[in-house]
Amino acid sequence: MKTRTSVVFIVLATLMSFNVFASSQYKHKYHAANYKVTITNVTKGISFTPFLAATHNRKINLFTIGEVASFEVSRVAEGGDISGLNAVLDQSDNVLATESSAGLLAPGQSVMLKIKGSKNFRKLSLISMLLPTNDTMVALRGAKLPRRGKVTYFMKAYDGGSETNDEYCANIPGPQCGGIPFSPDDDGEGYVYPSPGIHGHGDLSTLDYQWDGPVAKVVVERVY
Repeated sequence: MKTRTSVVFIVLATLMSFNVFASSQYKHKYHAANYKVTITNVTKGISFTPFLAATHNRKINLFTIGEVASFEVSRVAEGGDISGLNAVLDQSDNVLATESSAGLLAPGQSVMLKIKGSKNFRKLSLISMLLPTNDTMVALRGAKLPRRGKVTYFMKAYDGGSETNDEYCANIPGPQCGGIPFSPDDDGEGYVYPSPGIHGHGDLSTLDYQWDGPVAKVVVERVY
């Protein structure tokens, strides 16, 4: 009787281990597809910090307009720091894959990322900071991955709402200004909203940095 109980326990433990392994394999390999994501900066004078890309299901939303940004998203908006958000997404069962670019993306330039998608992870999100700004980000939230061929999206700019838009270089990081990247004592407007662009006060010129409409073009192509 003791031997039989041990055998049953071993069989059950084996089945449970297999189910955990199968679940992991299902997430990462079932119906996996490869995608090429090409991002082009369509502004006149704005640069983008490194992009973070993620493929996920419907349960992921980077932020909601009119609501407070998460700490990790505010770090992207204020300083271009994608490490915290990347870690959060990597730990989520609702995310299939994350990828990131390197270096600044200047006006007119493009960068290409390769990322995996699948039947149960058909959404793509992208995020980066605009320089020089206090806390403006460019984002694509939950866009559909194409089942075949390619699709084009245009990305808008959003104010993170976590830092006042004083447009003084002392409070703006990056090569144009060289200021501090984060302002922990400044709560800004308190919510995410569509960015109105550069106002022209402080140290920033509308002639050099203003934009109107989308700030980036994204082409997503399935490459199998």
